[in-house]
Amino acid sequence: MNLMNIVEKEFAVKNDFAKFIAGDTVTVHYKIKEGNKERIQQFRGVVIQRSGSLHTETFTVRKMSGNIGVERIFPIASPFIDQIEVNKHGKVRRARIFYLRDLTGKKARIKEKKF
Repeated sequence: MNLMNIVEKEFAVKNDFAKFIAGDTVTVHYKIKEGNKERIQQFRGVVIQRSGSLHTETFTVRKMSGNIGVERIFPIASPFIDQIEVNKHGKVRRARIFYLRDLTGKKARIKEKKF
């Protein structure tokens, strides 16, 4: 067995976040440290991709702030992520929805999955 895999399993942090995939709208509650104070800030947007595996997995969330698109990459194993809340499950046919970057207005909407 590979030595790196053994070390990664030893130091892996187990987080029990909700299951989500690309196209889902999520709110990520993460901790911000300002001086000696710590507060929780929320980042709500659409997951446009998940990449990596196990300890090195990351996901990218995109939101619109005014007319400007803002993307942020979060590592799943980050100790700064307090909670991941799934707001909507989107209906998309791809694992990476980068085409969303070029769309504006009503075209940038993602249909919601019905259960």
